[in-house]
Amino acid sequence: MPIEVGLNYARKILAGVRLKPANRMKEIPPSSTLKVLSLAKELEHQGKKIIHMEVGEPDFDTPEHVKKAARDALAQGLTKYTPSLGTPELRNAITEHLKEKGIETEMKNVIVTPGAKHAIFCAMVATLDPGDEVIIPSPCWTYEAMVRIVGAKPIFIETTRENEFKIEPEKVEEALTSRTKMLLLNYPNNPTGAVMTEEELRPIADLASDRGLWVLSDEIYDSLVYEGKNASILSIPEMAERTIYVNGLSKTYSMTGWRLGYAVAPIELISEMNKIQQASTSCAASFVQAAGVTALRGPQDFIEKMREEFRKRRDEIVKRLNSIDGIDCPKPGGAFYAFPSIKDLDISSLEFCELLLQKAGVASVPGSGFGPYGEGHVRFSYATSMKNIKEATEKIKEVVEELHK
Repeated sequence: MPIEVGLNYARKILAGVRLKPANRMKEIPPSSTLKVLSLAKELEHQGKKIIHMEVGEPDFDTPEHVKKAARDALAQGLTKYTPSLGTPELRNAITEHLKEKGIETEMKNVIVTPGAKHAIFCAMVATLDPGDEVIIPSPCWTYEAMVRIVGAKPIFIETTRENEFKIEPEKVEEALTSRTKMLLLNYPNNPTGAVMTEEELRPIADLASDRGLWVLSDEIYDSLVYEGKNASILSIPEMAERTIYVNGLSKTYSMTGWRLGYAVAPIELISEMNKIQQASTSCAASFVQAAGVTALRGPQDFIEKMREEFRKRRDEIVKRLNSIDGIDCPKPGGAFYAFPSIKDLDISSLEFCELLLQKAGVASVPGSGFGPYGEGHVRFSYATSMKNIKEATEKIKEVVEELHK
């Protein structure tokens, strides 16, 4: 066969080959929240009124003095790259902010990221090898996707209503193997609103120390605690050498779209996380970091006002959901989600959420999207107006009454 004929034949064969995504993508679950949001937006586009109780972001505006700081930064030309670790001003402001929370750290232990999600991702890439195991209490936010992306294996342990959805050291111990590398904590919790005390965290800290585990503690909702105070595992002195503390400004300062997060970790790990940031996002936006300094060092009264409003909404939605036959809703201690059980309704969480969206125009997230132990529950965000909460719960009641017929 002449060479040219052979090349043409090969081109035809290759032209018919279908390019495929990487095999690992088959194991990456999509975001249930964003899936519901997409469907809700589609229905809105068709003219249907939707009450949004699926999205996890405050419905308050970013404080005006923070927005002004960003405008001033832009006017001053702060539009260039910053150091990949973050500006010294913001990293210092973070250490000052944490000190007020009882967490002692230094600027060298801080990395600023474009959102807390990226801090979590950098931490996982920097610590986990293929085959390593990560213990994740469930119901939980979608950490599973990140764990699988880096080739590690999520090991879920159940948290229960009976124990207020708090992690139990006995269950952690049962899940430990020779491949366990990391324990993931998220308190105040999404989706349950569970809060942990220092006394409850100490046995967990002892286990992590004894078994040489990394602890990744996602504390993005730490300012939204309604009774008492949420404890951080990083405030336990011996945990500084093995804790990756992640936080951000999205929830506390109503800055979800600004994408500004940070992590605190041992200096050696911060250095490795910085390599990942340099190879991916480079840095958080310079004018956003300037606004972050103002948020952390400026007036904090906004937070208490927002927290008090969320407290009122929490009490209202819990009362109303519990008045519906077949729904059982515990009172969350933090964050801004109600996570009622619908097990008595004899319907899957996905079917129930689809029914609410299509028949009542209420967008929510099925518990099945929060790990293997979330089924039988639904997450409602009360980061919406009291008017919407009252209207939505009336509509939910109507749907449930139809199910009982």
